[in-house]
Amino acid sequence: MNNARLILGVVFVFLWSCEPKEDIIPEPQSAAVRDAILASMEEWYFWNEELPAPVNTADYASNEALLDAIIYKPLDRFSYLTTQEAFNNAFVGRNAGHGFGFAFDATERLYLTFVYDESPAGLDGWQRGWEITGINGKNLSEYKNSSGGYDFQLGPADPGISNTFTFKLPDGTTTTRTNVKAEYQSNSVLHQEIIELNGKKVGYWVYQSFKATAGQSPTKSLEVDESIKFFETAGIDELIIDLRYNGGGSVAVAEQINNYLIPSTHTNKLMYVNKLNSLKSDLQKSVDFKKLGNLNLNKVVFITSRGSASASELVINSLMPYLEIVLVGDNTFGKPVGSFPLSAYNRTLRDNNVELVPITFATANAEGKADFFDGFPADFAVGDSPQFNWGDPNDLRLAAALMSIENGSIGGRLLNSFYRPKWEMIDQFKGLQQEFPAY
Repeated sequence: MNNARLILGVVFVFLWSCEPKEDIIPEPQSAAVRDAILASMEEWYFWNEELPAPVNTADYASNEALLDAIIYKPLDRFSYLTTQEAFNNAFVGRNAGHGFGFAFDATERLYLTFVYDESPAGLDGWQRGWEITGINGKNLSEYKNSSGGYDFQLGPADPGISNTFTFKLPDGTTTTRTNVKAEYQSNSVLHQEIIELNGKKVGYWVYQSFKATAGQSPTKSLEVDESIKFFETAGIDELIIDLRYNGGGSVAVAEQINNYLIPSTHTNKLMYVNKLNSLKSDLQKSVDFKKLGNLNLNKVVFITSRGSASASELVINSLMPYLEIVLVGDNTFGKPVGSFPLSAYNRTLRDNNVELVPITFATANAEGKADFFDGFPADFAVGDSPQFNWGDPNDLRLAAALMSIENGSIGGRLLNSFYRPKWEMIDQFKGLQQEFPAY
């Protein structure tokens, strides 16, 4: 899109207006802003022909109420509003909070699923596999609501807020930790290792979100470069990419990863196309593969779940026409559409620090596959086992991924482990936080 880089949520390079700017006191919740939201949706929204008409913006008490009333509910679970700072920070990993995720196992015990290295939780030594048995002096059952979900009442992601957690550790001991939320830089790569499997070197890569490295032009992730170099140096024969908690992020970084994974024989072939609404058809584009590095893979095994969304699904969909793709775990979330922020194109939104991020385009792979709102089905449905740390051979989904490489199939014991939780972390969040879910 001209100089901009699309993100399944973002454009990183804005074409800012050159109009002289006066000193303006922002009024984010104002009639002028709601008028600007409606005008921007009419111009850019992918389903703009489905917008209700007429719309009287004065009928709505907030920006959020207006947006919720006009989005195309049959398919749009994704459009949202935020601030420009929050939006820009999220896509380069500038976070605030405790810095962890959690999930329930099949017996409804709650475990840490990941911990960011430099977050308050990471600096306190928390690890995947720790069982959470209490929060702020209460048993977990006290936080359960009538719908079967949970509200753990951890408060907003503001520095200075503290919560106390009681953990049962893998060795059977317990510990209680009070943790204070703070700003931190999150990492996308949670784990990487080489696993020897019957004479093969298998790379195992746990990739948690498609975040760019700040200051890089063109947009890219230095973490991705370093990880791929690690696997290239090891001379891997196979690769497992664990996206089970990856809610998406930067399309530019998704393209970077795809260019490392694609065999050199497919360079210059179509990676994906994107389609905008009829008013913006001249801005539609196609993206071709440009081979990076020297990985030579014929197959990639992905570990997935309902938490695998957006850019995660773009990577999978784009590679499907060219590589054997195996999905182990659970069906993905189902987001074949993307967004870029509209404050760059509307001065009222920009001056009032309102970032409108509606669905603005759909993507399709080289075979035209574009309609996967129900997600990609897992080839081998296997339950999650968050009680085991990264790389533990007892991790059911890792064991299944390795078995699929070794035998081309999965044993009954692993298949019988499958369960679908009533509540998952991605269900706790909306909008920008759903793309980068963490507490």
